[in-house]
Amino acid sequence: QVQLVESGGGLVQPGGSLTLSCAASGSIFRITVMGWYRQAPGKQRELVAAITGSGTVNYANSVKGRVTISRDNAKNTVYLQMNSLQPEDTAVYYCHLKVGIVNYWGQGTQVTVSS
Repeated sequence: QVQLVESGGGLVQPGGSLTLSCAASGSIFRITVMGWYRQAPGKQRELVAAITGSGTVNYANSVKGRVTISRDNAKNTVYLQMNSLQPEDTAVYYCHLKVGIVNYWGQGTQVTVSS
């Protein structure tokens, strides 16, 4: 079993910043990818950012230059630093973890960008 505990969501004004974190625990032997997806109301879940064990990162075009993903392999934790947040960033953000060929998802954390 793998558990993912997310934290850091909340309400922020446009132009503000938030940092999300996701700590993984349990039967983790070979994490290949850690990342974040988001789902806004009425829309499909989409990739925000992902990072491999070797540090290769991938960002959605919509967040490039505003978001930084990082991971602490010793702590099995992934972080998402988000800056210059806009109302269109409002969504439930889900932590994603790939161990071998198995995908795991966090419960989601709400990010709301509003004045």
